[in-house]
Amino acid sequence: MSKSSQPSGYVEGSNVNPDGTRRELSNLNVQMIAIGGAIGTGLFLGSGSTIHRTGPSILLVYIIIGFFFYLMMRAIGEMMYTDPSKHTFVAFIHRYMGPKYGRFAEWNYWLTIVLTAMAEMIAISTYVRTWFPSWPGWLVQIVFLLAMMGLNLFVVSAFGKAETVMALIKIFAILALIVIGIIMVIMHYKSPTGHIASFTNVLGNFKMFPNGIDQFIFAFPMVFFAFQGIEFVGITTAETKNPRQVLPKAINQTLLRILIFYVGALFVIMSITPWRQINADSSPFVQIFSLAGIPAAGDIINLVVIIAATSSLNSFLFSGGRHLYQLALEAGPNKMQVFKTISLNGIPVYAVIGTAVLTLFAPIITATGMTDAFSFVTSISSDIYIIVCVLTMISHLRYRQSSEFLDHEFQMPLAKFSNPLTILFFVVIYASLFFSPTSIWAAVGASVWAIGFFLVIAYRDKHGAYPKDGSLSE
Repeated sequence: MSKSSQPSGYVEGSNVNPDGTRRELSNLNVQMIAIGGAIGTGLFLGSGSTIHRTGPSILLVYIIIGFFFYLMMRAIGEMMYTDPSKHTFVAFIHRYMGPKYGRFAEWNYWLTIVLTAMAEMIAISTYVRTWFPSWPGWLVQIVFLLAMMGLNLFVVSAFGKAETVMALIKIFAILALIVIGIIMVIMHYKSPTGHIASFTNVLGNFKMFPNGIDQFIFAFPMVFFAFQGIEFVGITTAETKNPRQVLPKAINQTLLRILIFYVGALFVIMSITPWRQINADSSPFVQIFSLAGIPAAGDIINLVVIIAATSSLNSFLFSGGRHLYQLALEAGPNKMQVFKTISLNGIPVYAVIGTAVLTLFAPIITATGMTDAFSFVTSISSDIYIIVCVLTMISHLRYRQSSEFLDHEFQMPLAKFSNPLTILFFVVIYASLFFSPTSIWAAVGASVWAIGFFLVIAYRDKHGAYPKDGSLSE
């Protein structure tokens, strides 16, 4: 590092932060948390519809989006490496773009986390009721929420270990599919419809746009949101052992592994069955395991999906608690005091509880049946996520131009060119939402919400509602 001074709030080699939180997460824990957030129910259940949209070229979509997420993670990693004391990467938006943009990003990203956690709870109850249809969905959600909240309130290491186990189960299911699929290809498996398993099913008679270029373009936002959650690496740093050793490894290895799991699984699926023969309304995992003669394939995947959703809920509660804690720190000395409390075991206890309490709207929505309205709101929230990504990359540019820039060994590669290119890519993804009939209204809603929310913050800031120094802590 070119500067001898350490960032405020971080002591090299210490496992206890000045605010009382503890650095108990290992490199494996951090990677599994990121994988747990990014590999969710979409891969196990929804990948059939994405395959039907573009065919084999969906692999290229995953690779392109994975590349730009890697660049964003390197930008986040560079800033977190400079100051590992921050509990959320969004805090850098506050620091380098000012309080108005910071509060916009922090509050909206926290709301995105809460809404996504609610969606995972609804998904969990849906899959559990596949086996137990008489169980009330709202009660299932409350039970799972209490279990994950209790886990998050215990100690950070317990959360990390639980997330590692659940993420490993998901990874095992994906690897099992890949291994079984390769064996079926080697044995030239013949399906009931007469198709021979072969890698040529993927690349033979390849067409880039088999259903039109518009379907290829519209696949980008769908895959983009599948990677949502990988940025959780930038939320664990303040509670990670030896963050300057772990962070580079976690970021460089995590995205590569996720790409292998996504691209590898989809490639094998399309090798076993020609992509046009895959049922878009059924889990491709169930279809392949059934063809392989595995008994109770549907039940196995249903269990994996429940674990996947529970893992995501676990990560979202962790992330949401740290974001609410960071928001409380930035609110000033006399505001949101309760959410600044750190328990004896190093947990921002009331910030975690506050996030969990808000997710209780999920059981209420389930009980009232307002699922369509909730899906629309969740889509708006997901679109806001793209805006946060853009602001994160702009913050990295500002960081590079600031006096706090440190010429350390973990920098974003070719940042002068790759950063603006990543911003442009995210903007194009957001713009594409307005051209798809399935996403246009959510995109309009996200734009209206973003403008309105920012104007409210700007008005309150103008009238002295917030501290003027833009500090990130008291």
